[in-house]
Amino acid sequence: MRILILFFTCTLLFSCQQEKKIKKPTWLFGKWERLHNEPDKKTYEFWENDFSGTGFTMKEKDTIFKEILHIITKNDSLFLQVTGVNKNPTLFAFTQQTDSSFIAENKQNEFPTSLHYWKEKNQLKATVANDEFSIDFVFERLNE
Repeated sequence: MRILILFFTCTLLFSCQQEKKIKKPTWLFGKWERLHNEPDKKTYEFWENDFSGTGFTMKEKDTIFKEILHIITKNDSLFLQVTGVNKNPTLFAFTQQTDSSFIAENKQNEFPTSLHYWKEKNQLKATVANDEFSIDFVFERLNE
């Protein structure tokens, strides 16, 4: 009888533990080129399967802007970590997420305070903003 009670107790304990599965935005994966860029510049975002990315802008053959991006999990929450713009990495906490979009925010950052990424048809779109202004991005997937 004790063994039976122990068995049911263990079964109950293990069945009550739910592993929280955090869904990350796999729709970001791939190489993307910005449309409607300035004529002498090309802007790209490359996202790898490990949720690391690189955003960069080229003017002719020179890289004039570069940031390293990572989507990370911290304390059961998702964050977009941006490195290479400020002295230290900047974390943006995911505040909203669907199967084809997310919004990440950091109200302490000067600009942007919010990042909104979404996939619409075959395009990747993004808006970076603070309370005063915003910049819109439309990317098209590069053929690999």
